[in-house]
Amino acid sequence: MKILIVGSGGREHALGWKISQSPLLEKLYCAPGNAGTGNIAENIPISPEDIAGLVDFAAREKVDLTVVGPEVPLTLGIVDEFEKQSLKIFGPNKNAAELEGSKIFAKQFMERHRIPTGKFEIADSAEQAKKIVGSERFSFPLVVKADGLAAGKGVILCRNQKRAEEAIDTIMVKKEFGEAGNRTIIEEFLVGKEASFIVISDGVKILPLVTTMDHKAVYDGDKGPNTGGMGAISPSPYIDQKMFDEIINKIVFPTITRMLEEGRKFKGILYVGLMLTAEGPKVLEYNCRFGDPETQPQVLRMKGDLLEVLLAAVEGNVLEKEIEWSPNASGCVVAASGGYPIKYEKGKVIEGLDEAASFPGIEVFHAGTTVREGQYYTNGGRVLNICASEKTLAETMDKIYRAISRIYFEAMHWRRDIGALREEE
Repeated sequence: MKILIVGSGGREHALGWKISQSPLLEKLYCAPGNAGTGNIAENIPISPEDIAGLVDFAAREKVDLTVVGPEVPLTLGIVDEFEKQSLKIFGPNKNAAELEGSKIFAKQFMERHRIPTGKFEIADSAEQAKKIVGSERFSFPLVVKADGLAAGKGVILCRNQKRAEEAIDTIMVKKEFGEAGNRTIIEEFLVGKEASFIVISDGVKILPLVTTMDHKAVYDGDKGPNTGGMGAISPSPYIDQKMFDEIINKIVFPTITRMLEEGRKFKGILYVGLMLTAEGPKVLEYNCRFGDPETQPQVLRMKGDLLEVLLAAVEGNVLEKEIEWSPNASGCVVAASGGYPIKYEKGKVIEGLDEAASFPGIEVFHAGTTVREGQYYTNGGRVLNICASEKTLAETMDKIYRAISRIYFEAMHWRRDIGALREEE
């Protein structure tokens, strides 16, 4: 089979790494890919947002299945356009992808169907938003969110009214997240443990993936602004079987079922960002694609053929194939450019990759990288994902941190506490 992966990050490299192990695979393409995907696939210089170009390529090359990594092409309707041409593609259509494309739609959907989430208010202007944060409806801290896509960065925790008003100006006046800031949500700050719960759906049935925990804040101790993710571990240390079943029965199944009833059949990846509160699990956000960096530790624990499972989901029977999981722990640490997620430079020489990758059990997935004349350079905010899977989490993270210490590029930054379990302050 010919497979096309859309995207250029660590998630796409990890998906390609796993799919490349399938005996069904004949040819793997990645559009546009990165320096790492170029080692396992043919990189195709087409932007993920150039949907017409991707459709033309898939039709011309007779691609058997396209797997979409990032959220933007999904919200733009890439699945709809592929299906118009009878091209198989894994991911939700434009209507279903609104679960991620609009936080306001998602919150109103949860409210309609009594899916547990934090209380919220919607604002259409900065003035309205400031009135809300100054009212008695919310206490501090609270969260201000851009409505649309902001690459994981449009969520601002505010500990007082001054910070909340600054966040509103950032989103709605300065438009630092572009059109995503046309509307905002002011939301209750939920206290508990964060978890990522990800399932594959054929629109009716679901196949859960192993649990993970993402680390979004840029600095150790979960300090600083949110990023696209600075690392992840699997399994989540906070989801036991009882909690797992509660998430499935109270959140995941109702989401898939109610979306179907609303004429928004959700076929693809449903990613539920959760806060495990004292009252039970509550939804922070929905995503409509594989996690990044959650996918990286997940594929390391996955046995068997991912490609078979994706095909089964596209064809309407995700339960036709099972996934067997390693009992080991797994982890991922992101090596990022200095200044990420705000302002950073590209084009820094990357050294030590071969030495780090030579550690037994280490997988280095590229994210923001490029290669020229055999030399790797930085080409994004999140540059590399250093990953491993060992019997225990402690062994896993020790191996990862020993490997990452061999890598160097100017102003390289990484969190040193991924997987460290702490009590809430």
